[in-house]
Amino acid sequence: MLRSVRFYSVQSPWPASEQELSEKLATVVFRPCGTYTERSSGFEPPTGTEAAPLARRLGGADLLRVRTQMRVLPTAAVNEALEVRLAEYRQRMQEEPGRRTKRKLKDQTRDELLPKALVKSDRIVALYLLQENVLAIGTSSETRAERFLEQLRAALGKLDTKPLAFERPLAEFITRVFTGDPPPKFAMGRECRMRDRSEIKSSVRWQDVDLTQANVRRCVKDGMELTHLGFEFGSVMSGVLDANGAIGKFKLLDLEEPPEDVAEEPLARFDAELALLGGTLRQLVAGFRQALDRE
Repeated sequence: MLRSVRFYSVQSPWPASEQELSEKLATVVFRPCGTYTERSSGFEPPTGTEAAPLARRLGGADLLRVRTQMRVLPTAAVNEALEVRLAEYRQRMQEEPGRRTKRKLKDQTRDELLPKALVKSDRIVALYLLQENVLAIGTSSETRAERFLEQLRAALGKLDTKPLAFERPLAEFITRVFTGDPPPKFAMGRECRMRDRSEIKSSVRWQDVDLTQANVRRCVKDGMELTHLGFEFGSVMSGVLDANGAIGKFKLLDLEEPPEDVAEEPLARFDAELALLGGTLRQLVAGFRQALDRE
């Protein structure tokens, strides 16, 4: 359901019920790209069922999903078709086309090719934790997270958000876990990334290794800065945390696949995963706050 996550604090009021939230999201519902539309975005049922509500509330959390559909029109294909048009223009007019004419012919070429272009979809899932007033967006990309917030802001009319922050920086938290003094429930994983403080582009990544090894520790002693660290939380989830608060490689450790011979209602399976995800994210936010907001 989530492979990565960015947390945002929400200061504005949130719809009181699943129905109210779904009705607001319906004002920005997803519609497929039209013949001459390059991109279309909107909310779709997070359960994957066409007739389902646009929000799913369970265990004190609301699940939302934005779908963006794009027409794939490679620049190389446009340029090749444009060359044909330009050659026809030179032969017909016996002159070299000017800048304005080239731009016009390029627009005409795109308009002609666009209806024939294939489409692809990108989906972003988010979970709003009701008691915590925290929105967990399923992406490590700030750009994609902002794209989701734009859609949500258009649906709700007002949405005051900011990245979830703490009294002490997450860089301090990462260093604390790495040096062997983790807060309660946190443990170091087997992956980290470092960079040279004097040369930002100079970096080193360690994957699937024991981070207590001397050669790994020596990099930090020599002045390299930790930017990403793999961690586990309460034996229920694992991920890679960066100093800006994004978590990649998010994985629920307690999620077990049901036996193949056991028939299970798809929605029941979905709700079970959603309940586990919501509870884990709630505990994780509480863990960060306990570690970084007070001694």
